[in-house]
Amino acid sequence: MQKPSLPKGTRDFGPLQMARRTFILDTIRDTFQLFGYQQIETPAMENLNTLTGKYGDEGDQLLFKILNSGDLLKDVTTADLDKGPGAVLNKVSEKGLRYDLTVPFARYVVMNRNELTFPFKRYQIQPVWRADRPQKGRYREFYQCDADVVGTDSLVCEAEIVLMIRRVFENLGLREYSIKINNRKILTGIAEAIGEVGKEGPLCVAIDKLDKIGWEKVKEELLQRGFGQKSIESLAPLVSLESDMKRKLNFLKLFLKNSEVGLKGVEELEGAFGILSQMGENLDHIDFDIMLARGLSYYTGAIFEVKVHHVSIGSVSGGGRYDNLTGVFGLPGVSGVGFSFGVDRLYDVLDELKAFPKESHTSTRILLTYFDQKGFEYALGLLSQFRNAGIKTEIYPNQTKIQKQFEFANKKEIPFVGICGEEELKAGIISVKNMVTGDQQRLDISKAIVLLS
Repeated sequence: MQKPSLPKGTRDFGPLQMARRTFILDTIRDTFQLFGYQQIETPAMENLNTLTGKYGDEGDQLLFKILNSGDLLKDVTTADLDKGPGAVLNKVSEKGLRYDLTVPFARYVVMNRNELTFPFKRYQIQPVWRADRPQKGRYREFYQCDADVVGTDSLVCEAEIVLMIRRVFENLGLREYSIKINNRKILTGIAEAIGEVGKEGPLCVAIDKLDKIGWEKVKEELLQRGFGQKSIESLAPLVSLESDMKRKLNFLKLFLKNSEVGLKGVEELEGAFGILSQMGENLDHIDFDIMLARGLSYYTGAIFEVKVHHVSIGSVSGGGRYDNLTGVFGLPGVSGVGFSFGVDRLYDVLDELKAFPKESHTSTRILLTYFDQKGFEYALGLLSQFRNAGIKTEIYPNQTKIQKQFEFANKKEIPFVGICGEEELKAGIISVKNMVTGDQQRLDISKAIVLLS
């Protein structure tokens, strides 16, 4: 008999895990709705031509492709085999699992543009798939929680992203974290300032790995990507720059003095920080990181990445501004900005920090128990009364010893049991036992409902 197993990078979630995940998702959903975002969903699969070319070369390699149904090799020729995997792939696969929620969202906006009211604020909570190497905090199937605004280039949106991140983390009980922020225009300006005009793409791909492989390895990669030794030396002061936000901004204004686009990026960051100030907000948890790149090629303005301190997990949230993502689908000039929470990584962070609030395996508030058939019938009559009052109630389904019923309640961490014995039946009441303290009260049904509400 074959032993059951799961694909690497995927997981089952039991009742405890689902209770905790629901806590995270409800916290995020509540914040998105508070800021005026509306929920949509898109299919798990998209046409491959929708997905490819949007995430850079490395991102394309991580797309899960779906084989065509039927005789998938019927259109493959010997010539295709000689040309290599690329030629064969086009013949055997036309669809893929979504890599993120942003590109499908852009496709959705273009297809529904006549029905949408712009600026359009949407949130989306669905799984995505990446053919990545599974490791701690990195999965092949995981949930993202996206919030995006399209149809405006207002910096209010960037400021509100900061506020949403801070609200979610506050409500999750996370206090020590950094919202790293930069601007892709600044990175474009840096490429110009070090004498490598037009190479911001490979520059971003390389320095995006700075935290993982260190500066020495990044230098090696930059050399391999055609950057000159002098250019790399010019970049070094930015890598080692340690200062407060104001001094970093002033340093950049000098470093980028000959780059119009770079100075525009600095201006946009200062604008977003100024809006936060006008809202009466501070800059707590914000870390202006000049070397923050984020490899996704569609970002054109502000970029975000959030990391929790004192944990082994990497970033738990990220996003940025994109000025023309819908343009590749035939709707140019629609600016947007958004970000995403990684639910699975947030779960791992809270688990590592032992920061989950105490909750039970089940949402059941009271288990109705009994000694005999008459008690069972009496308990059946009480079920609807408790449930109609909004109290999550179960009845033990099989007639068995009362102790076994109590053990069931303890294992499921149900906080109360309702005892339906002969005396309770005669008096039309119920005995409610607190399974944590052991205290027991004989109560009218109405008073029991008040106690449990």
